[in-house]
Amino acid sequence: MESFENLKKLIVEVEADLAKAQGGNKAAGVRVRQSMQDIKAAAQEVREGILNLRGPGDAPAPKP
Repeated sequence: MESFENLKKLIVEVEADLAKAQGGNKAAGVRVRQSMQDIKAAAQEVREGILNLRGPGDAPAPKP
């Protein structure tokens, strides 16, 4: 699934900036926050793709 590969790529790319942000680099913190928004959108795409695989007539299993 292409959207999942994109999600993994985004996570790998943010790793260096996350380390810099933890060290106190404020600009890296801004980049991390923007990347987190991109990751959130990519995760939503994966979720929608999975729902589309399920099909329109399939209902989710009831929770116990």
